[in-house]
Amino acid sequence: MKKILRTAIILSIVGLVLYSIWWLRPQSVMPEGYDAARTTEQVAFSENRFLSFKPRNAPETFSTGLILYPGGLVPPRAYAPLARELAAAGYPVWLVPMPLHLAVLGSGRAAEIIQQYPAISHWVVGGHSLGGAMAARFAAQDEYPVKGLVLLASYPSESDSLRGENLPVLSIYGSEDGLASPDVIRQHSARLPEDTVYLELQGGNHAQFGWYGQQDGDGQAKISRESQQQQIVTGITWFLQSLEVNQ
Repeated sequence: MKKILRTAIILSIVGLVLYSIWWLRPQSVMPEGYDAARTTEQVAFSENRFLSFKPRNAPETFSTGLILYPGGLVPPRAYAPLARELAAAGYPVWLVPMPLHLAVLGSGRAAEIIQQYPAISHWVVGGHSLGGAMAARFAAQDEYPVKGLVLLASYPSESDSLRGENLPVLSIYGSEDGLASPDVIRQHSARLPEDTVYLELQGGNHAQFGWYGQQDGDGQAKISRESQQQQIVTGITWFLQSLEVNQ
């Protein structure tokens, strides 16, 4: 009887481990994500603890830097095309790998980048989905000089409300998003400053904020991934430029 019980316990543990591995499997990055993670004539790419994309045709010192957290179970390389385009527009961008690909386990990792680049005085943090929520958590702290927040199909948790904060926020979301729908974004708008800028991408969905496959529960996009990405780049670039003007 004890032998049978031990066997049952072992099988249960093995089953739980296998289920956890299956559940925590990351999204597959599209070839575009790998292709974008390289140095070009316009952008210098490097990868150490973080994936960094820096403009090559700009001054050595930058006043504004952007740190992006990936969505849940999405490798940071899936956002490399977005980061490269933003760097080509003149802004250094860092993509942050997360433990088990879950930003909730590494919400404070932006601090390490900020500490490494003291010459950058204006930091903007942001992220996609869960990554955006954890970027909002980081921005809610007063310890670091965060001057702006970019939310991609995301919103802060109730405990990280930014309602009364003097913090510029850009919230970008897709009309066809099945996970962070326009209704959901509106329902959580009370957690953001009153002057938050909202940008709805007509025809955009959740997965096309990055370069990875379809996502369970998501809506069907009505625009191409390239079109959605370009609108995201345009929106974020405008936001970063507006912050510099108001510095």
